[in-house]
Amino acid sequence: MFEIELKFQVPTPRQAAVQKAATTASAATSRLQARYFDTPDRRLTKASVALRLRQEDGVWVQTLKGRGDNGIRRLEHEVRLPGEPNARLDITRHAGTEAGRLLDAALDDRPGALQEIFATDVTRTHRLIRSGGAVIELAFDVGMLRAGDATMPLCELEFELKSGPLPALFALAERWSMRHGLWLDVRSKAERGELLARAASAKPSAKPPTRAVPPPLTRQMSADAALRCLVATCLEQVLPNLSALAAEAGTPGHLHQARVGLRRLRTALKLWGTPEPRRDAALAALFTQLGSQRDQDALSAGLLPELLAAGAPMATLAPTPAAASIGETVRGTAHLPALLQMLEFALGSSNADDEATAIKNVAANVLDTERRKLRKAARRFERMDDTERHQLRKRLKRLRYGIELTAALFKSKQIRRELKALRPAQEALGRYHDLCVAEALFRAQTDADPRAWFAVGWLTAGRETQAAVTAQALAPLTTSPRSNG
Repeated sequence: MFEIELKFQVPTPRQAAVQKAATTASAATSRLQARYFDTPDRRLTKASVALRLRQEDGVWVQTLKGRGDNGIRRLEHEVRLPGEPNARLDITRHAGTEAGRLLDAALDDRPGALQEIFATDVTRTHRLIRSGGAVIELAFDVGMLRAGDATMPLCELEFELKSGPLPALFALAERWSMRHGLWLDVRSKAERGELLARAASAKPSAKPPTRAVPPPLTRQMSADAALRCLVATCLEQVLPNLSALAAEAGTPGHLHQARVGLRRLRTALKLWGTPEPRRDAALAALFTQLGSQRDQDALSAGLLPELLAAGAPMATLAPTPAAASIGETVRGTAHLPALLQMLEFALGSSNADDEATAIKNVAANVLDTERRKLRKAARRFERMDDTERHQLRKRLKRLRYGIELTAALFKSKQIRRELKALRPAQEALGRYHDLCVAEALFRAQTDADPRAWFAVGWLTAGRETQAAVTAQALAPLTTSPRSNG
């Protein structure tokens, strides 16, 4: 069976208020003690499968969870084991189920030495809420993760849809999260426990950034079903990276991939969605807020070493306020309604009125329009100011992401050829943008440190040279033929 669940982390200052709100006359309290298992080489973790034995108020339950039909919905199969005071793990209990087939594939007919990796001990306050025609289980968990001698506190609020309409789940979760300042976390207890176990064994404890994957579009999909698929695929990249950043466990790679995912999501919505000003503004604001630190990371890895090699007496940038507040930004609630709205849309049913509208024709027409706009803008590059050139860069990226998102619908050879043609222009525009950003940042430091003028002069000269390089890279795009197929 599938489970649809939303999980939020509860900030320490809000825990007492959430506990009070969760504890009503109809609420029950349970102690949940779980043991999570995997092979020594972590085959289950690599396959996004979680296998546990959990004692729930004295009764053991064996549960298997795995990836469902997208990264949001998950498969779950559980077997209650009443009358077994010392239950043992038995993977045959999941035989013949969809989740069991995921387990078999992960083990690859080599069960190996399944062993306990970590454990949890949680006190759960839970109750059923009837809201908007739905029955939703609210569960407030407070406790501890343990891997060897290492421990990590847990304080989470979960909302699981038991029955009824999907929108009711999201409406309830949004009310609670906005009222109590909760932040959405798509990391499972299994994932967090695995990271704790790795840290306890002196292995790298940060999960690698989640990268983009091709959306599984088919030519038979309706435009509405395809957009839901695109949104779901983009969220599979965005949400895990944002969760890592919010938990202060992210790296510059997580930040970069979060922004790539947000740009892909905004591209899909702009090209094939319906404009919604509040949603679009919230996603744009989050993208921009993350951009300041991303610019600093990119400059530190690229232009600043070049400046130092050129003999600059000052080749460092003063930290920006955003540099110390990425986690705080992501934990904020300003963008949360937009993300929840996108999750609800991705999980929802396709619009029956749109079934006759094939995505291939819609996508082809939209991309051809974008190609024409790009060709027209590229011809004007040398007459553009820096703001217009930045808009051109965004237009080129939008076309590139639009092509990548819908690549499954068209001839692969033509797609590869077009993306190869776009790459030099995007790289040239990216270099030009970095030079502009760096020049502005160093120019802002000249009053405090006159040594910054060397960098300003070097960057200004580099920008002029790069403008000529960029014009040359754009030239082939001014006559590009149609490339859909």
